[in-house]
Amino acid sequence: MTGTPTQGGNGTGAQPEGAATRENRARSDGNRPAVSASRRTVLAWATYDWANSAFATVVIAGFFPVFFKQFWAAGLPVTESTFWLGMTNTLGSALVVLSAPLLGALADQLGARKGFLLVFTALGVLATGALWLVAQGHWGLALGLYLLGLLGFSGSNIFYDALLVVVARPGDYNRVSALGYALGYLGGGLLFALNVLMTLFPARFGFADAGEAVRAAFIGVAAWWTLFAVPLALWVREPDGRGDRPLGVAARAAFRELRQTLREIRQRRDAFLFLLAYWCYIDGVDTIVHMAVDFGLAIGLAADGLMVALLITQFVGFPSALAFGWLGERWGAKRGILLAIGVYALVVLFAAGMTRVEEFYLMAVVIGLVQGGIQALSRALFAGFVPAGREAEFFGFYNMLGKFAAVLGPGLVGVAALVTGDPRLSLLPILLLFLLGALLLWRVRG
Repeated sequence: MTGTPTQGGNGTGAQPEGAATRENRARSDGNRPAVSASRRTVLAWATYDWANSAFATVVIAGFFPVFFKQFWAAGLPVTESTFWLGMTNTLGSALVVLSAPLLGALADQLGARKGFLLVFTALGVLATGALWLVAQGHWGLALGLYLLGLLGFSGSNIFYDALLVVVARPGDYNRVSALGYALGYLGGGLLFALNVLMTLFPARFGFADAGEAVRAAFIGVAAWWTLFAVPLALWVREPDGRGDRPLGVAARAAFRELRQTLREIRQRRDAFLFLLAYWCYIDGVDTIVHMAVDFGLAIGLAADGLMVALLITQFVGFPSALAFGWLGERWGAKRGILLAIGVYALVVLFAAGMTRVEEFYLMAVVIGLVQGGIQALSRALFAGFVPAGREAEFFGFYNMLGKFAAVLGPGLVGVAALVTGDPRLSLLPILLLFLLGALLLWRVRG
């Protein structure tokens, strides 16, 4: 995608038909309602990624794990605090896995994707902001609020992804999806950089110490998330509303559609193969995301250097996600995803011989080059398989697999570390996930 992200989506200006345009047009449902493809609508939708990525970057990946151990759970043994934090993440993922398809079907029945998104946004915002109030030692309360924040973040993404087909035409899915991820990387990175400076120089920002600065960062995330959700709330509109249906009627219809969707996904060959492929390769991607900092610490790298690497990934991810949107339009989403999988496989091999922090920085740059791209093109490719009027339901399954991922990968990493005794070799089993994902994706027609 270029600097005018919606130029191809507003119906003006003839452009050559790229590979992605042809593949999406071939798969798009002829009954899909007309979408709102104005520049303002697309930017309003994409800005929500800028909004909620602050939670992913600042809270999940950045400050909460460290602050939980060093402040709220300071009185617990390190292994016990790790256990409770891990169990909370697992519980959050499990709840999303179990509820995402049903919530998606219910939102489709009510024509209330945006409404559901805003409800989950409010949940995440309130829980994140409330972390400011949690005193030292109250680690159970901190975990409870963190869990609610996870549910708000993950739940809102179900309906955010489903709105892609509302704001963009099929031929523009790659570019618009990439714009969202690009803004997410940039927005999350900017806020995280500010928060890191706050903790390094608390007095300059008016804080008594780094701990107070971290707690203020949680308030900042809540405010950021709220402010930049406003454009979507104001300017993204759903084309068909069934909000006057009684909730009980809609719930029963949602259950029926959910059973039908399970059968239909199995019958839709390309959609089924893609979801299997996505489950494999995104498990590898998420495992690297979740285990990278622990991996760096395990091989003896300093924590401050790892935070710098996280920032590098965020800022490299911004232009790279845009570039992958352009690449997907020219090559097709499938080829772009395969390219990214190949890069990830090389990253895993490179990590096996890593010894210096400079090498970790290099790895962060390379991951930033492909991480946003593989996510954006995956969302765009799947959007082309979704039948009209059932976007949230199908994306419920998509997000369910995304959350169920990073279950097998970390287990493989843990077993490999235990068997080999060398943390540098622990990432090698992830190669199997990337290989299987690539083979399944190769069979998807497109």
